[in-house]
Amino acid sequence: MSSPTGPAPGSPRIDAAAPGLPVRTPRTRPSGRHRKPEPLAAPEGAPALVLAVPGTPSATSRSLAEEVSSIARSELPGLDARIGYVDGGDEEFPSLEAVLAAAAAEQNARAAETGQPDPGPAAVVVPLLAGPDSALLRRIRQAVLNSASGAELTDVLGPHPLLAEALHVRLSEAGLARADRARLFTVATAADGIILATVGGEEAVQAAGITGMLLSARLAVPVLAAGLDEEGAIARTAEQLRASGSQQLALAPYLIGPELADGLLGAAAEEAGCASAEALGAYGAVGRLVLSNYAATVGITLPGQGLGAPVR
Repeated sequence: MSSPTGPAPGSPRIDAAAPGLPVRTPRTRPSGRHRKPEPLAAPEGAPALVLAVPGTPSATSRSLAEEVSSIARSELPGLDARIGYVDGGDEEFPSLEAVLAAAAAEQNARAAETGQPDPGPAAVVVPLLAGPDSALLRRIRQAVLNSASGAELTDVLGPHPLLAEALHVRLSEAGLARADRARLFTVATAADGIILATVGGEEAVQAAGITGMLLSARLAVPVLAAGLDEEGAIARTAEQLRASGSQQLALAPYLIGPELADGLLGAAAEEAGCASAEALGAYGAVGRLVLSNYAATVGITLPGQGLGAPVR
């Protein structure tokens, strides 16, 4: 009988002078659905993503735009993301037109060096807008045309389920909604009726209403959209909600932030007699939607791109 550390009966004898143990060879990469995906990166020569930022340029809007761009870059390494201001015009806040013209000049120089006959669009412009503000979109389209860059313009970010999620988060941060709809705890200040405030005219209000339905399904409270830029609209909507039984209202801005004029949100909340959440800002979903619009235009498939499709 062999000792616990000795060879089992019938096993081959190991010669002390024999070469070392065989080197372990690496496992072959699995194929099929168990294969680990290759790291995603922007293709070489891909057009720049240019974020079109509305409103009066400021340090606050620049910080927000930079954070949104940073989110997009983190999701797609190698992405050339730039910022152009609809009302910009200097070195600190370059205009959208100037940013696009510079991207086109750089692309033409590269094409001349490599002999590439048709380099494609120099940039893809993504408006930093939750909804279709027609006046702002006209100005963005005009800037794209004036730049002679051949840039492509994407749709705005909403309506989209991820924006309903972002609105829910902003309301919960203000103590106006439960943070987790899956847990049945209550918030003393939770609203039982929500006014979804937007700017941009009737089309913007209708688009906000679609996201409002998604938010209503999340919170199980009525949500109605109204225009901040339409006189009396917020007050009328508040009256409508109270008439239907809601007593504790909240104002939820369906806005990223830069397009919101100073003091407008506070005045609207006072008019409606209710508390207000913050604008969407640089919430992670906003950056992901910016990248999703860019990727769809360029033809890049992002992980999970089929989930949470836009609601049109």
